[in-house]
Amino acid sequence: MKIELKQVTKAFNKQGNAVNDLSLTIQDGEFVALLGPSGCGKSTTMLMLAGIYKPTDGTIYFDNEPINHVEPKDRNIGMVFQSYALYPHMTVLENIMFPLKQMKVPKSERVFRAHAAAEQVQLGHLTARKPSELSGGQQQRVALARAIVKKPRLLLLDEPLSNLDARMKIEMREEIRHLQKEIGITTVMVTHDQEEAMTIADRVAVMKDGSLIQYSTPMDLYNKATNLFVAQFIGTPPMNFISGDLMKLGESYTFQENQQSRLIGIRPYDLKLGNQGNVIMNATVSLVEPLGHSNLVSARIGDKLVRFFADASYRADRGTPIVCSADLQKIAVFDKSTGQSIDTEHCIKEAFAV
Repeated sequence: MKIELKQVTKAFNKQGNAVNDLSLTIQDGEFVALLGPSGCGKSTTMLMLAGIYKPTDGTIYFDNEPINHVEPKDRNIGMVFQSYALYPHMTVLENIMFPLKQMKVPKSERVFRAHAAAEQVQLGHLTARKPSELSGGQQQRVALARAIVKKPRLLLLDEPLSNLDARMKIEMREEIRHLQKEIGITTVMVTHDQEEAMTIADRVAVMKDGSLIQYSTPMDLYNKATNLFVAQFIGTPPMNFISGDLMKLGESYTFQENQQSRLIGIRPYDLKLGNQGNVIMNATVSLVEPLGHSNLVSARIGDKLVRFFADASYRADRGTPIVCSADLQKIAVFDKSTGQSIDTEHCIKEAFAV
Protein backbone atom coordinates (compact mmCIF):
# COMPACT_ATOMS: atom_id res chain seq x y z
CA MET A 1 0.00 0.00 0.00
CA LYS A 2 1.21 3.47 -0.90
CA ILE A 3 0.91 6.08 1.84
CA GLU A 4 0.87 9.85 1.41
CA LEU A 5 0.81 12.56 4.03
CA LYS A 6 0.02 15.96 2.55
CA GLN A 7 0.63 19.05 4.69
CA VAL A 8 -0.38 17.15 7.83
CA THR A 9 -0.44 19.10 11.10
CA LYS A 10 -1.37 17.89 14.57
CA ALA A 11 -1.97 20.46 17.31
CA PHE A 12 -2.64 19.74 20.98
CA ASN A 13 -4.49 22.71 22.48
CA LYS A 14 -2.04 25.27 23.92
CA GLN A 15 0.93 22.91 23.71
CA GLY A 16 1.57 23.94 20.11
CA ASN A 17 1.97 21.70 17.07
CA ALA A 18 3.34 18.21 17.63
CA VAL A 19 3.61 17.84 13.83
CA ASN A 20 4.02 20.78 11.44
CA ASP A 21 2.93 20.74 7.80
CA LEU A 22 4.34 17.25 7.15
CA SER A 23 4.37 15.99 3.56
CA LEU A 24 5.73 12.50 2.99
CA THR A 25 5.25 9.66 0.51
CA ILE A 26 5.90 6.00 1.37
CA GLN A 27 5.88 3.68 -1.61
CA ASP A 28 4.14 0.31 -1.74
CA GLY A 29 6.28 -2.30 0.04
CA GLU A 30 8.77 0.26 1.34
CA PHE A 31 10.29 0.19 4.84
CA VAL A 32 10.49 3.73 6.25
CA ALA A 33 11.85 4.79 9.63
CA LEU A 34 10.66 7.92 11.42
CA LEU A 35 13.77 9.01 13.30
CA GLY A 36 14.44 11.77 15.77
CA PRO A 37 14.85 12.73 19.44
CA SER A 38 12.02 12.70 21.99
CA GLY A 39 9.37 15.27 21.16
CA CYS A 40 10.16 15.45 17.45
CA GLY A 41 6.69 14.28 16.36
CA LYS A 42 7.53 10.79 15.11
CA SER A 43 5.19 8.93 17.49
CA THR A 44 2.37 11.41 16.82
CA THR A 45 2.82 10.79 13.09
CA MET A 46 2.60 7.03 13.60
CA LEU A 47 -0.52 7.37 15.75
CA MET A 48 -2.14 9.44 12.99
CA LEU A 49 -1.35 6.66 10.52
CA ALA A 50 -2.94 4.21 12.96
CA GLY A 51 -6.04 6.40 13.29
CA ILE A 52 -5.62 6.88 17.04
CA TYR A 53 -5.01 10.61 16.43
CA LYS A 54 -6.83 12.63 13.77
CA PRO A 55 -4.88 15.34 11.90
CA THR A 56 -5.75 18.92 12.78
CA ASP A 57 -4.99 19.91 9.19
CA GLY A 58 -3.90 18.14 6.03
CA THR A 59 -4.81 14.73 4.64
CA ILE A 60 -3.47 11.19 4.92
CA TYR A 61 -4.02 8.88 1.93
CA PHE A 62 -3.88 5.09 1.73
CA ASP A 63 -3.60 4.11 -1.96
CA ASN A 64 -4.93 7.56 -2.99
CA GLU A 65 -7.95 7.27 -0.67
CA PRO A 66 -8.24 9.87 2.13
CA ILE A 67 -8.48 8.07 5.48
CA ASN A 68 -8.51 10.90 8.05
CA HIS A 69 -11.91 9.83 9.36
CA VAL A 70 -11.55 6.06 8.92
CA GLU A 71 -11.57 4.29 12.29
CA PRO A 72 -8.45 2.35 13.37
CA LYS A 73 -10.23 -1.01 13.15
CA ASP A 74 -11.14 -0.32 9.52
CA ARG A 75 -7.64 0.65 8.33
CA ASN A 76 -6.30 -2.91 8.12
CA ILE A 77 -3.04 -2.19 9.91
CA GLY A 78 -0.82 -4.34 12.12
CA MET A 79 0.97 -2.73 15.03
CA VAL A 80 3.82 -3.85 17.29
CA PHE A 81 4.05 -1.87 20.51
CA GLN A 82 7.21 -1.08 22.45
CA SER A 83 5.89 -3.09 25.41
CA TYR A 84 4.78 -6.02 23.14
CA ALA A 85 1.35 -5.94 24.91
CA LEU A 86 1.01 -9.73 25.04
CA TYR A 87 -1.76 -11.38 27.06
CA PRO A 88 0.00 -13.21 29.93
CA HIS A 89 -2.75 -15.80 30.47
CA MET A 90 -2.75 -16.88 26.81
CA THR A 91 -0.34 -19.21 25.04
CA VAL A 92 1.81 -18.04 22.15
CA LEU A 93 -0.67 -19.52 19.69
CA GLU A 94 -3.65 -17.91 21.42
CA ASN A 95 -1.90 -14.52 21.43
CA ILE A 96 -1.21 -14.78 17.71
CA MET A 97 -4.79 -15.90 16.98
CA PHE A 98 -6.41 -13.12 18.99
CA PRO A 99 -6.81 -10.54 16.16
CA LEU A 100 -8.39 -13.24 13.97
CA LYS A 101 -10.88 -14.05 16.71
CA GLN A 102 -11.89 -10.40 16.83
CA MET A 103 -12.34 -10.52 13.05
CA LYS A 104 -14.61 -13.56 13.52
CA VAL A 105 -12.40 -15.78 11.36
CA PRO A 106 -13.48 -19.47 11.68
CA LYS A 107 -11.48 -21.34 14.31
CA SER A 108 -9.89 -23.86 11.95
CA GLU A 109 -8.57 -21.02 9.77
CA ARG A 110 -7.43 -19.08 12.85
CA VAL A 111 -5.33 -22.01 14.02
CA PHE A 112 -3.87 -22.62 10.56
CA ARG A 113 -2.90 -18.96 10.01
CA ALA A 114 -1.53 -18.58 13.54
CA HIS A 115 0.71 -21.64 13.13
CA ALA A 116 1.92 -20.28 9.77
CA ALA A 117 2.71 -16.88 11.32
CA ALA A 118 4.54 -18.56 14.20
CA GLU A 119 6.69 -20.46 11.70
CA GLN A 120 7.48 -17.25 9.84
CA VAL A 121 9.01 -15.76 13.01
CA GLN A 122 10.71 -19.05 14.00
CA LEU A 123 8.41 -19.81 16.95
CA GLY A 124 6.70 -22.90 15.61
CA HIS A 125 8.16 -25.01 18.42
CA LEU A 126 7.01 -22.66 21.21
CA THR A 127 3.32 -22.16 20.46
CA ALA A 128 2.17 -23.86 23.70
CA ARG A 129 4.21 -21.61 26.00
CA LYS A 130 3.03 -18.54 27.90
CA PRO A 131 4.76 -15.15 27.41
CA SER A 132 6.42 -15.41 30.84
CA GLU A 133 8.28 -18.51 29.62
CA LEU A 134 9.84 -16.64 26.69
CA SER A 135 12.89 -14.42 26.33
CA GLY A 136 12.51 -10.78 25.32
CA GLY A 137 13.42 -11.57 21.74
CA GLN A 138 10.89 -14.40 21.60
CA GLN A 139 8.16 -12.13 23.01
CA GLN A 140 9.02 -9.63 20.29
CA ARG A 141 8.56 -12.36 17.69
CA VAL A 142 5.11 -13.21 19.12
CA ALA A 143 4.12 -9.56 18.82
CA LEU A 144 5.33 -9.54 15.21
CA ALA A 145 3.43 -12.72 14.38
CA ARG A 146 0.26 -11.31 15.95
CA ALA A 147 0.65 -8.15 13.84
CA ILE A 148 1.10 -9.96 10.50
CA VAL A 149 -1.37 -12.83 11.00
CA LYS A 150 -4.32 -10.74 9.82
CA LYS A 151 -2.45 -9.86 6.60
CA PRO A 152 -2.48 -6.10 7.11
CA ARG A 153 -1.80 -3.55 4.38
CA LEU A 154 0.44 -1.53 6.68
CA LEU A 155 2.74 -2.61 9.52
CA LEU A 156 3.57 -0.06 12.25
CA LEU A 157 6.50 -0.68 14.61
CA ASP A 158 6.77 1.49 17.73
CA GLU A 159 10.37 1.44 19.06
CA PRO A 160 10.36 -2.34 18.47
CA LEU A 161 13.88 -3.07 19.74
CA SER A 162 14.23 -0.68 22.67
CA ASN A 163 13.73 -3.37 25.34
CA LEU A 164 16.34 -5.79 23.97
CA ASP A 165 20.02 -6.16 24.79
CA ALA A 166 22.69 -5.29 22.20
CA ARG A 167 23.14 -8.82 20.81
CA MET A 168 19.41 -9.47 20.57
CA LYS A 169 18.87 -6.11 18.87
CA ILE A 170 21.16 -7.16 16.03
CA GLU A 171 19.36 -10.49 15.63
CA MET A 172 15.93 -8.88 15.64
CA ARG A 173 17.00 -6.20 13.16
CA GLU A 174 17.88 -8.98 10.73
CA GLU A 175 14.67 -10.84 11.53
CA ILE A 176 12.40 -7.82 11.03
CA ARG A 177 14.08 -6.84 7.78
CA HIS A 178 13.93 -10.38 6.38
CA LEU A 179 10.27 -10.78 7.37
CA GLN A 180 9.29 -7.42 5.88
CA LYS A 181 10.93 -8.24 2.57
CA GLU A 182 9.46 -11.74 2.50
CA ILE A 183 5.91 -10.49 3.06
CA GLY A 184 6.38 -7.31 0.98
CA ILE A 185 4.34 -5.23 3.40
CA THR A 186 4.62 -1.44 3.63
CA THR A 187 6.22 -0.77 7.02
CA VAL A 188 6.73 2.33 9.15
CA MET A 189 9.00 2.16 12.20
CA VAL A 190 9.38 4.81 14.89
CA THR A 191 12.79 4.96 16.58
CA HIS A 192 15.19 7.34 18.28
CA ASP A 193 18.10 4.99 17.52
CA GLN A 194 19.85 6.14 14.34
CA GLU A 195 21.81 2.89 13.99
CA GLU A 196 18.54 0.95 14.09
CA ALA A 197 17.00 3.16 11.40
CA MET A 198 20.08 3.12 9.18
CA THR A 199 20.44 -0.68 9.17
CA ILE A 200 16.78 -1.61 8.62
CA ALA A 201 15.01 1.08 6.59
CA ASP A 202 14.92 1.74 2.84
CA ARG A 203 14.46 5.43 3.61
CA VAL A 204 14.65 7.46 6.79
CA ALA A 205 12.59 10.54 7.68
CA VAL A 206 14.59 12.63 10.16
CA MET A 207 12.31 14.82 12.28
CA LYS A 208 12.92 17.68 14.70
CA ASP A 209 10.41 19.82 16.60
CA GLY A 210 7.51 18.41 14.58
CA SER A 211 9.06 19.12 11.19
CA LEU A 212 10.66 16.93 8.54
CA ILE A 213 14.34 17.84 8.21
CA GLN A 214 15.50 15.32 5.58
CA TYR A 215 13.95 12.27 3.92
CA SER A 216 16.56 10.13 2.19
CA THR A 217 18.20 6.73 1.95
CA PRO A 218 20.50 5.84 4.88
CA MET A 219 23.64 6.39 2.79
CA ASP A 220 22.47 9.80 1.58
CA LEU A 221 21.80 10.85 5.16
CA TYR A 222 25.30 9.75 6.11
CA ASN A 223 27.16 11.13 3.10
CA LYS A 224 24.97 14.01 1.94
CA ALA A 225 23.34 15.55 5.00
CA THR A 226 21.52 18.68 3.85
CA ASN A 227 21.32 20.10 7.34
CA LEU A 228 23.61 20.47 10.35
CA PHE A 229 21.09 18.71 12.62
CA VAL A 230 21.09 15.62 10.39
CA ALA A 231 24.89 15.59 10.17
CA GLN A 232 25.13 15.73 13.97
CA PHE A 233 22.39 13.15 14.56
CA ILE A 234 23.52 10.51 12.05
CA GLY A 235 26.69 8.45 12.48
CA THR A 236 28.57 6.67 15.28
CA PRO A 237 30.94 8.09 16.44
CA PRO A 238 29.34 11.43 15.53
CA MET A 239 30.75 13.76 12.87
CA ASN A 240 33.63 16.03 13.85
CA PHE A 241 32.91 19.77 13.56
CA ILE A 242 35.41 22.62 13.45
CA SER A 243 34.77 26.34 12.97
CA GLY A 244 37.02 27.57 10.21
CA ASP A 245 37.96 27.81 6.57
CA LEU A 246 39.73 25.68 3.99
CA MET A 247 42.70 27.26 2.22
CA LYS A 248 44.16 25.93 -1.03
CA LEU A 249 47.93 25.51 -1.11
CA GLY A 250 49.05 24.17 -4.49
CA GLU A 251 47.49 20.73 -4.98
CA SER A 252 46.46 20.34 -1.34
CA TYR A 253 44.38 22.19 1.21
CA THR A 254 44.93 23.19 4.79
CA PHE A 255 42.60 24.13 7.58
CA GLN A 256 42.56 27.52 9.28
CA GLU A 257 40.57 27.69 12.49
CA ASN A 258 38.58 30.86 13.14
CA GLN A 259 35.17 31.98 14.31
CA GLN A 260 33.63 32.45 10.89
CA SER A 261 30.03 31.55 10.11
CA ARG A 262 30.95 28.14 8.70
CA LEU A 263 31.35 24.72 10.30
CA ILE A 264 33.52 22.11 8.62
CA GLY A 265 32.36 18.53 9.20
CA ILE A 266 34.43 15.36 8.81
CA ARG A 267 33.27 11.84 9.63
CA PRO A 268 35.64 9.91 11.98
CA TYR A 269 35.97 7.18 9.32
CA ASP A 270 37.09 9.80 6.76
CA LEU A 271 39.76 11.43 8.93
CA LYS A 272 43.08 9.56 8.62
CA LEU A 273 46.41 9.58 10.42
CA GLY A 274 49.16 11.08 8.22
CA ASN A 275 48.89 13.01 4.96
CA GLN A 276 46.93 10.42 2.95
CA GLY A 277 44.28 12.95 1.94
CA ASN A 278 44.52 16.32 0.24
CA VAL A 279 43.20 18.31 3.24
CA ILE A 280 46.00 18.29 5.79
CA MET A 281 45.70 19.36 9.45
CA ASN A 282 48.02 19.54 12.44
CA ALA A 283 46.69 18.06 15.67
CA THR A 284 47.69 16.92 19.16
CA VAL A 285 46.77 13.51 20.60
CA SER A 286 44.46 13.52 23.63
CA LEU A 287 43.60 9.82 24.00
CA VAL A 288 44.05 6.50 22.19
CA GLU A 289 41.30 3.95 22.95
CA PRO A 290 41.84 0.33 21.85
CA LEU A 291 38.76 -1.25 20.26
CA GLY A 292 40.34 -4.55 19.25
CA HIS A 293 40.00 -4.25 15.47
CA SER A 294 41.30 -0.65 15.56
CA ASN A 295 42.07 2.28 17.88
CA LEU A 296 39.84 5.30 18.34
CA VAL A 297 42.06 8.37 18.51
CA SER A 298 40.86 11.59 20.12
CA ALA A 299 42.93 14.62 19.14
CA ARG A 300 42.74 18.39 19.29
CA ILE A 301 42.85 20.67 16.29
CA GLY A 302 43.15 24.06 17.93
CA ASP A 303 40.59 23.96 20.73
CA LYS A 304 38.29 21.43 19.01
CA LEU A 305 38.30 17.73 19.85
CA VAL A 306 38.08 15.36 16.88
CA ARG A 307 37.99 11.58 16.66
CA PHE A 308 39.23 9.17 14.02
CA PHE A 309 40.33 5.54 13.65
CA ALA A 310 43.89 4.23 13.45
CA ASP A 311 45.43 0.76 13.16
CA ALA A 312 45.18 -1.45 16.24
CA SER A 313 48.99 -1.27 16.56
CA TYR A 314 49.05 2.55 16.80
CA ARG A 315 50.40 3.98 20.07
CA ALA A 316 50.84 7.63 21.10
CA ASP A 317 51.06 9.54 24.37
CA ARG A 318 48.86 12.45 25.28
CA GLY A 319 50.28 15.65 23.80
CA THR A 320 51.99 13.94 20.84
CA PRO A 321 51.86 16.20 17.76
CA ILE A 322 50.46 14.46 14.68
CA VAL A 323 49.34 15.17 11.14
CA CYS A 324 45.91 13.97 10.04
CA SER A 325 44.11 14.40 6.74
CA ALA A 326 40.94 13.82 4.73
CA ASP A 327 39.88 13.92 1.10
CA LEU A 328 38.18 17.14 0.06
CA GLN A 329 35.17 15.29 -1.35
CA LYS A 330 34.56 13.71 2.07
CA ILE A 331 34.35 17.07 3.85
CA ALA A 332 31.02 18.79 4.52
CA VAL A 333 30.53 22.51 5.14
CA PHE A 334 27.55 24.03 6.95
CA ASP A 335 26.32 27.56 7.54
CA LYS A 336 26.25 28.12 11.31
CA SER A 337 23.25 30.45 11.30
CA THR A 338 20.93 28.49 8.98
CA GLY A 339 22.31 24.98 9.50
CA GLN A 340 22.15 24.37 5.74
CA SER A 341 24.94 22.60 3.87
CA ILE A 342 27.22 24.58 1.53
CA ASP A 343 28.98 23.23 -1.55
CA THR A 344 32.58 22.69 -0.47
CA GLU A 345 34.21 23.76 -3.71
CA HIS A 346 32.02 26.85 -3.89
CA CYS A 347 32.91 27.68 -0.31
CA ILE A 348 36.66 27.63 -1.04
CA LYS A 349 36.35 29.71 -4.19
CA GLU A 350 34.12 32.19 -2.40
CA ALA A 351 36.52 32.67 0.49
CA PHE A 352 39.81 32.55 -1.42
CA ALA A 353 40.85 33.40 -4.97
CA VAL A 354 42.12 30.05 -6.29
